[in-house]
Amino acid sequence: MASRRDDYVETALHSVPLADVEQIASTPARDREYVPRDGGYGWMCVFCVFLINSNTWGLDFAYGVFLDYFLTHNHYPGATALDYALIGGISISMSLVITPLINTSSRKLGTRPTLLIGLVALTASLVGASFATEVWHLFLSQGVCFGWGVGFLYIGSSNIIPQWFSSKRSLANGLSASGAGFGGLVYSLAASQMLETLGPAGTFRILAICGFVGNFIAIVLINDQNARQRPNHSAFNYRLLARIEVWLVLGWGCLSELGYTVLLFSLPNYASSIGLSARQGSIVIALLNLSLFVGRPLLGHSSDMLGRINMAVMTTGVCGTSCLLVWIFAKSFGVLCFFAILAGLVCGTFWATVAPVVAEVSGLSEVPSTLSIVLVLMVVPTTFAESIALGLRRPTGNIYLDAQIFVGFMFIAASICTLFLRSWKINKMKHEAIEQRDHQLERLGIVNRQSADTINLENRCSKQFVELIHGLFALARV
Repeated sequence: MASRRDDYVETALHSVPLADVEQIASTPARDREYVPRDGGYGWMCVFCVFLINSNTWGLDFAYGVFLDYFLTHNHYPGATALDYALIGGISISMSLVITPLINTSSRKLGTRPTLLIGLVALTASLVGASFATEVWHLFLSQGVCFGWGVGFLYIGSSNIIPQWFSSKRSLANGLSASGAGFGGLVYSLAASQMLETLGPAGTFRILAICGFVGNFIAIVLINDQNARQRPNHSAFNYRLLARIEVWLVLGWGCLSELGYTVLLFSLPNYASSIGLSARQGSIVIALLNLSLFVGRPLLGHSSDMLGRINMAVMTTGVCGTSCLLVWIFAKSFGVLCFFAILAGLVCGTFWATVAPVVAEVSGLSEVPSTLSIVLVLMVVPTTFAESIALGLRRPTGNIYLDAQIFVGFMFIAASICTLFLRSWKINKMKHEAIEQRDHQLERLGIVNRQSADTINLENRCSKQFVELIHGLFALARV
């Protein structure tokens, strides 16, 4: 029994602050917070979440090909460009707005039943879309119902990877998140070809079969560790909204999603607007998804080495800069392909790193509740992002110029949010280190903790401002 206790403490030494080790060692085993060991069956769970992302977001990313087809073919008489844009936005927002319901389902029913609900909804939505004869049918099937299916599958599995990994958490999350890029690559190319030969009805039915098979395999093989970690699946913990760091994560997510959604859905139609063929447009969006597939594991590995928030700052800023300096001037197939590859490497930073970043910010046990808040409040930007982009199109000339500027500045603003989040994290680490030092000194009778706290209250506002500025530029791995 003593050796098992020593093994637990040795594991904790590599995962928690040193000041907490004594408390961990003296705490009964049933009350200790479980420290995940990297690897094992966790890698199978990474593959399962990879499959889920491939057959949820991958299918959703292919909507850009459908959007270009609908805008260039009068398939549903009376439908407008705004209608088709809203369908794509609703499919994303519906997956996020039901996050509290999904957390409730995970708490009461468990992970696998929650995922099965998503499987049924996603399959039914694509089959229903294949029988659509009017645009409002698409709103209900490919928009609302498809979004519910994606939500139950994606959010229902989003907390599984952090349960299996600690030091390699970002790498594992990046590998699983790359499934969205892989699925988008395959489904975009396949949908483009099938739309020309089979039409929307046949395409939707084939995608329904593929999505069902892929997700079913993942649901059978996936496993969680809820019994060990006891995550807080609170439907909506309003108390978290009082924390500034949660609002910074929310700003990062909402602003970057405004740009990200426009990139995914608008690139094929932008290709058509500069004289490229529909086939070339599908290749452009496929290259973007290929870069997402390659870039997300690289982002995850780099995040583990350089810091998760550090990578969010850099890559989000690079994406915004590339939109302003490359996309605006991409008037040929080659340059547009180059932009798709460059943007794809960094534009999906939020989805690749949001779970590890939230774990850094709020703690592992609060990941489901914090994600619930962030994802629910992202409903508005995801619903209307593509509608804003199409509304910004000019009637003649470089019709997407205003939308391109909008996308670029959204990513840059999101990067600024993560920069302030980085400053908050650095100062939090600094204060925790000072508190641990003072606690040790107080135990030794060297300093009076109460008098030290009184001194720290003086000039608090000016000190906080100085600390904020220092955190923006300090070199630290966070």
